[in-house]
Amino acid sequence: MAPAESQVPKRYVCLKAPTSLQIDGDVHKPIWNSAPWTDLFVDIEGDAKPMPRFETRAKMLWDDHYFYVAAELKEPDVWATLTEHDSVIFHDNDFEVFIDPDGDSARYFEFEINALNTTWDLYLPKAYRDGGSADNSWETYAKSAVKVQGTLNNPTDTDEGWTVEIAFPWECFKQNAGMPCPPNPGDVWRVNFSRVEWHTDIVEGRYVKRKGLKEDNWVWSPQGVIDMHQPEQWGFVEFA
Repeated sequence: MAPAESQVPKRYVCLKAPTSLQIDGDVHKPIWNSAPWTDLFVDIEGDAKPMPRFETRAKMLWDDHYFYVAAELKEPDVWATLTEHDSVIFHDNDFEVFIDPDGDSARYFEFEINALNTTWDLYLPKAYRDGGSADNSWETYAKSAVKVQGTLNNPTDTDEGWTVEIAFPWECFKQNAGMPCPPNPGDVWRVNFSRVEWHTDIVEGRYVKRKGLKEDNWVWSPQGVIDMHQPEQWGFVEFA
């Protein structure tokens, strides 16, 4: 598959879903056929770094009730450990969604999910660099599901990867969006996706993070630095 195009921030036209979606983790069911995949994710720093070891891509749809996100994460060793909601999910391999509806680089939302379908959602009244602190009490009440193409937490085989579906209710954004929720056709929101991937070894039949190596950060729209909390670098999503 060809590498991602160099245009940044990335752009995506989010089409309206013809019917409501059943959230079951299957990103290849017919309703998703009309939605194009994003470019393959790149390193968070962009062209300064090699393309990621494993492919990641996402797609989006919307209707009057939900903003839908699907993701496909290729992965030969699918594992996860965290089971408590609002844990620090990126301590596992994860998929992350960042949403800044009015593009003011403040009042934005973050959602993380691992292969066990454990989630963490938080609200930032302003970016960390501007003195912001995360509000972990904020809840999306999103519907989410994961499908593993292989076997979870089994080092004895080789997996294909895992897929994710998320349905964010517009109501969860409304108070702090600064934009209509649901959006009007033609509205543009700032959105980005991130994947955290750890190097692991198999020790006594289980996955163990490799000592001395930091996590990889792979994203849809590159940030230029290792910091997702720079919303001006996020992609542009137009609701069509």
